[in-house]
Amino acid sequence: MSERLETLKKARGRMAEDRDAFAKTLAAPFDRDKAERARLKFIEIQILIDAIDRAIVGEEAEPAV
Repeated sequence: MSERLETLKKARGRMAEDRDAFAKTLAAPFDRDKAERARLKFIEIQILIDAIDRAIVGEEAEPAV
């Protein structure tokens, strides 16, 4: 596995952990301030994870040099 692909997969794993923390906040008893911030951060991180997933697919599709 290329170093770039390995780095992307590690980054994705860390972002998924961060996303999970915000999901727990959203699942907890409602606190308006915390919920609003958690919702925005969850969406932001999910968009980043989706971008990383696309980068991983692109890396895997590139022929090895």
